[in-house]
Amino acid sequence: MSLSSEEKTQYSRHLLLYEIGEVGQLKLKQSKVLVIGAGGLGCPVLQYLTAAGIGTIGVIDHDVVEQSNLQRQILFTIADIGLSKAECAVKRLRLLNPFINFTSYSKKLSIDNAIKLFENYDIIVDGTDNFPTRYLINDAAVITNKPIVFGSILKFEGQVSVLNFKNGPTYRCLFPVSPKPNEVPNCTDIGVLGILPGIIGSLQANEVLKIVLGLGMVLSGKLLTFNALSMKQQVFSFEKNPSMVINALEENYQAFCGIPNAIQEISYQEYIEQSSNFNVLDVRNQIERNEFHISSIHIPLDELSQRLHEIPDNKSLLVFCKSGLRSKLAVNKLLNEGFKNKVMGLKGGLSSDLYQNNK
Repeated sequence: MSLSSEEKTQYSRHLLLYEIGEVGQLKLKQSKVLVIGAGGLGCPVLQYLTAAGIGTIGVIDHDVVEQSNLQRQILFTIADIGLSKAECAVKRLRLLNPFINFTSYSKKLSIDNAIKLFENYDIIVDGTDNFPTRYLINDAAVITNKPIVFGSILKFEGQVSVLNFKNGPTYRCLFPVSPKPNEVPNCTDIGVLGILPGIIGSLQANEVLKIVLGLGMVLSGKLLTFNALSMKQQVFSFEKNPSMVINALEENYQAFCGIPNAIQEISYQEYIEQSSNFNVLDVRNQIERNEFHISSIHIPLDELSQRLHEIPDNKSLLVFCKSGLRSKLAVNKLLNEGFKNKVMGLKGGLSSDLYQNNK
């Protein structure tokens, strides 16, 4: 394998670096990286890995582009709304670098496809935003012996680490027990500074290049934290847990993370068509409710057990939040507490396309 004259021009600033040169650039060209998630973190990771010359890049994301993504997911434009994120990302990235082999997977990572996918790549980049998928990624990477470049973001803070690198500490060593649902909110529910994923995603891309090129000190066994408001950056060390042996995937990562089983849900359109049949319960916080709401009953999720008596029982109950997760937790809590009437959740919450289009 060699570099063409066009590639040498494309990567000329890398070739000038003694630590990279043509030998290093060929290492990049021969490497294969799978990026899971083409969202806030995935966009900058993909852009910089593509620009750097990673030879084979896979992108897996089952979501479509929404207008609310554009504040931070800078691979996409207004024209991409409603289209596959994975496919849109690859289409845009090919314009940046024609020398890369791309594969897009417009599907959800699952226990059925994770191991087979991981076997085709050298490095896995975790750009996801939920705990079930992070534990799935970790376990599949351990089984296939692949390093993970992990990143996470929330509000004004982010984290980066390299997991399972040369049999080093894994995600389960760092977080042996998943937080309970609603203990750690996600960006959909609480927001994120638009620039933050660009910073954290760039740090993830940097770790990928360090791994491929064998440069610097890889963040294995270390968790880097960054605060965009204070610009404070810290690195914490953590060790491998020798008792944490992973031989197989969990049967249900949602259940492992304490996320409730499927509940009965209806769409916003279905609610509009039969709104007179429901009492409607808002389980968001007061700040969210002040922005907009569709109900007269408001009980934040963390107060629900103490305020069940405030919910009328003359109709079926529809529960909603912003994204649908808290409403699932609330419905399960109501059922476990013996709520007698029919209770269901609003599918997709107030982030659903139908609601946004009819707001």
